[in-house]
Amino acid sequence: MELNFFGKRRSRWVTLVLVTTFSATSIMLAYSVLRSRTTAQNSSPTLPGGRVDLNAVAALGHLEPQGEVIRLSASASATGATPGTGTRVDQLLVKRGDRVQSGQVVAILDSRNNLEAALRKSQKQVSVAKARLEQVKAGAKVGEINAQKAKIEGSRAELRGQVATQQATIERLEAELQGEKKAQEATIKRLKAQLQNAKTECGRYQKLYQEGAVTASQHDIKCLEEKTAREQVNEAEVTLDRIVSSRGEQIKEAKATLKRTVETVQEQLASGQGTLDQIAEVRPVDVAVAQAELEDAMAAVQQAKAQLDLAYVRSPKAGQILKIHTYPGEMVSNQGIVELGRTAQMYAIAEVYETDISKVRLGQQATITSAGFTGNLQGTVDEIGLEIGKKDVLGTDPVADVDARVVEVKIRLNPTDSQRVAALTNLKVKLVIDTSHPQ
Repeated sequence: MELNFFGKRRSRWVTLVLVTTFSATSIMLAYSVLRSRTTAQNSSPTLPGGRVDLNAVAALGHLEPQGEVIRLSASASATGATPGTGTRVDQLLVKRGDRVQSGQVVAILDSRNNLEAALRKSQKQVSVAKARLEQVKAGAKVGEINAQKAKIEGSRAELRGQVATQQATIERLEAELQGEKKAQEATIKRLKAQLQNAKTECGRYQKLYQEGAVTASQHDIKCLEEKTAREQVNEAEVTLDRIVSSRGEQIKEAKATLKRTVETVQEQLASGQGTLDQIAEVRPVDVAVAQAELEDAMAAVQQAKAQLDLAYVRSPKAGQILKIHTYPGEMVSNQGIVELGRTAQMYAIAEVYETDISKVRLGQQATITSAGFTGNLQGTVDEIGLEIGKKDVLGTDPVADVDARVVEVKIRLNPTDSQRVAALTNLKVKLVIDTSHPQ
């Protein structure tokens, strides 16, 4: 009786183990099949009837402005206070959505007042050092002759300073002329290349339109790009002429000013030298010390100006304020003060599976969709990443491969579509890249 009881119990355990093993195997097999189908659906767009479109690549992604999002913060040396005390915003000169230009002041730090006071103090020190230098140069006074010598020395110093200043101005203007001219010539060269490309594209679309391969709207858009490119070339050439003309006038005026200054001061020196009857003894070592003190004071002024400039947080480039992290009275955190983006040109950042990246080429067309806007967006593959990473944008499929290896592909949106989504930075989107044309 006891042996029969243990035999039945053992038989039940064996049955339970077999059932459990079979169930677990079935679940794992079903999950593997479902995951394989899901991955295939995510990486290859399907056509009506369930057929896979081998001439397109699908991917998830997000929108971002050109050049990514920039966080503006305070310089580590802009506090004007004891290290570790932090930086506080005194004035915020923008609000969310504002468009700013390159170099525009976005915020002013509370260290400005202290730094302005430091600058004024250093400027006073320059005045004191100059007075000290003049006193040393004057030497011992022996009547009117010594006084006249001091006047002559002052005129000579003025001449040297004026000549150096004007020569520096002329050199700077000439350098700026050359730099701006080369930059504008490079711009014209680039625009002419774009014009040539636009003309080629217009001709190609003209042929496609005549063959019925593209719509009239597509043909018109391409040919409008040629017209726009031509206008840009003309405008750039006018700008080059204006640069050469205006800078040339400035250089001419600076040279005339230098000539007038030299003549005036030389007349003063000749007049003073005529009345000089006696030279007072001046020790060169005293002059050197006073001159060194003056140069040190002037260097302190330049340093104070540089420190004061750091209290003004400026935009490094033109763009739009996307988000404000720090308001007046608040300490600047690790998130910075504001976020800035060049929303005038938006991009869609696609995460393309590594198995599909070989199909993607620069210049291919892409269609972008999302629940965040109506209709579709059109764009062109502008940049293909150089490394493989993990997905950042996750879909809603619970069995999707979250550890899939992908390559970032940047899609440059068309100008019209770019303006439609200028306020949708980081919006999750779906993309289909047309790979039927290798480009």
